[in-house]
Amino acid sequence: MRKSPVNRIDIGNQKPRPADAARRAVPVDQRVRDADARNWVDAYAPAAMRPYLRLSRADRPIGTWLLFIPCLWAITLGAVAGGWNFYALWLIAGAGLGAFLMRGAGCTWNDIQDRRIDAEVERTRSRPIPSGQVSVKAALIWMVAQALAAFLILLSFNANAILWGILSIVPVAVYPFAKRFTWWPQAFLGIAFNWGALLLWVAYTGEMGLAAIYLYLAGIAWTLHYDTIYAHQDRDDDALIGVRSTALLFGDETRGWLWFFTALAVALALFAAVYAGGGWFALLGVGGFGLHLAWQIVRVEIDDPASCLKVFRSSRDAGLIPVAGFVLDSLV
Repeated sequence: MRKSPVNRIDIGNQKPRPADAARRAVPVDQRVRDADARNWVDAYAPAAMRPYLRLSRADRPIGTWLLFIPCLWAITLGAVAGGWNFYALWLIAGAGLGAFLMRGAGCTWNDIQDRRIDAEVERTRSRPIPSGQVSVKAALIWMVAQALAAFLILLSFNANAILWGILSIVPVAVYPFAKRFTWWPQAFLGIAFNWGALLLWVAYTGEMGLAAIYLYLAGIAWTLHYDTIYAHQDRDDDALIGVRSTALLFGDETRGWLWFFTALAVALALFAAVYAGGGWFALLGVGGFGLHLAWQIVRVEIDDPASCLKVFRSSRDAGLIPVAGFVLDSLV
């Protein structure tokens, strides 16, 4: 069915017409379109919780991994610089749970703000809010509950880390609006998603360091790489409704930009590893990371949404390669 054009200026206030709302409604037990058919939420979660877990993207865990991995970078590279201690075990567990909760809270906030835009995009119409599975009020309550649970975990870290954790609220709050005023919303996502590199470095070492800053910047470049690939799934719909992305900005030049982001991410990660005193295993881990990103660029078919999603999901494996290198280096 052909969609009607949407006014680019008034998208924030655009409300779906009743006929459109009826067409977009999905049954409560229907999966979100881009969720894996074998996801645990739709298979095992209680029926009453499924809409809320879908809202948190629990049925699509790749985002939690991409939020968690910069935390792992910081902890394992911190161990390269200063050795391991038992506190690292809690930091890894706390960061993993915190990533799950904050990703859920952030996605809920994003979906509240984007509910009318999501209703206009083929891939996102089945999300819980535009499809009518969850009300805006219930989503706000769910978001606050997740954020408070994450804050309780943050309170177990040192005072400097708590401060950095509180500061992370700013980029998380701003990100959903970025696509409305800049062609670079992926940069804002990178600022928010890689904050864990700074936070966990401070939590593990007690203070900010240049290695952490290099690691954070490497993460932002990496996010620009993988989220540009992801954004190509919605390129046509985004152009129609007037929201912006690097996929639309780069267009046919996307592959060249991906090579640039790969080179930048690898160079900055190498700076971080060297500054932290990393040896050959750390450097090899970063090199393997770069090779995986290069493989993604060669593999992805930018004009094929299925290919973009498949390559995007492989980003978890790319991000874990430096973790393996840092762990080996810290143990040698």
